[in-house]
Amino acid sequence: MKIEVDRLSHVYDVKVLKAISLKLETYRSVAIIGVSGSGKSTLLRILSGLEKPTAGTVSVNGKDVRTKAHRESVGFVFQSHNLFPHLTLERNITLILEKTRHMPLEKAIGIARGNLEALQLSDQMHKLPKHVSGGQAQRASIARALSLNPDVIFLDEPTASLDPILTHEVLMAVKKLRTMGKDFVFVTHVISFVRDFADYVIFMHEGEIIEQGGPAILDRPQTPEMRDYMEKVH
Repeated sequence: MKIEVDRLSHVYDVKVLKAISLKLETYRSVAIIGVSGSGKSTLLRILSGLEKPTAGTVSVNGKDVRTKAHRESVGFVFQSHNLFPHLTLERNITLILEKTRHMPLEKAIGIARGNLEALQLSDQMHKLPKHVSGGQAQRASIARALSLNPDVIFLDEPTASLDPILTHEVLMAVKKLRTMGKDFVFVTHVISFVRDFADYVIFMHEGEIIEQGGPAILDRPQTPEMRDYMEKVH
């Protein structure tokens, strides 16, 4: 995975990202960490193409994040599963494939069932989201992202609303996807998952990247901001 960010700034009512520059290559799983309000989810949404940057340039795998080509090459998993509540888990996937990939229904069903099975959801595929657990719904959301055959999957705190048992269930599902050859960029507060899963870590504070490097930086913070953060999340 190749990520290039040059003087990225982003403004809502206030400036949430402040002239960020970043260049990464060869990493497969990048974690973005930091306290709430540090800008990490905004950075993730811009990298994925969900939002357009106010200023600066951003590309992933050589594609400008503002282009349709980029948006079609990525998948996104939200904090809450974001499934259509009136559709079964299977139909949540087949509808997206029909509408965005113009795929025949029969082929879409095959892909949906294959990915739901890979995430241990074969026995839940005909249920509505409200009739499955939070962990199962989030795994279905991951299956939906995977069904688009993305080059990169972005995950924005996919376990934020789950209890510890369901959190473990979802994180194990994400780890399994790594064996399928997908690249990931994810935001999380679960530091044990960062240690196990990330091969590069970005720490953000007040809209800036304060520290970055391999997972070893978690054990040797160089700044007061990251030392304080690590003390609080342990």
